Amino acid sequence: MDDRITALEEQIAHLIRAVEDLSDVVARQDREIDRFGKRLHLLIERSLERDTEAEIVLTDQRPPHW
Repeated sequence: MDDRITALEEQIAHLIRAVEDLSDVVARQDREIDRFGKRLHLLIERSLERDTEAEIVLTDQRPPHW
């Protein structure tokens, strides 16, 4: 009976360690996702700024091969 309890305690200890490791991974990934989201937002803003600065009307221009 003691061997069985010891084996169960070992399994529980391993499972607890695995859960803690996974929790660390999820927390790190959450920080990375937040950082990537902020970067994406900045890139979108820059792209929109460039689009508004470069307001070129292409319909009035001839293609370069003409």
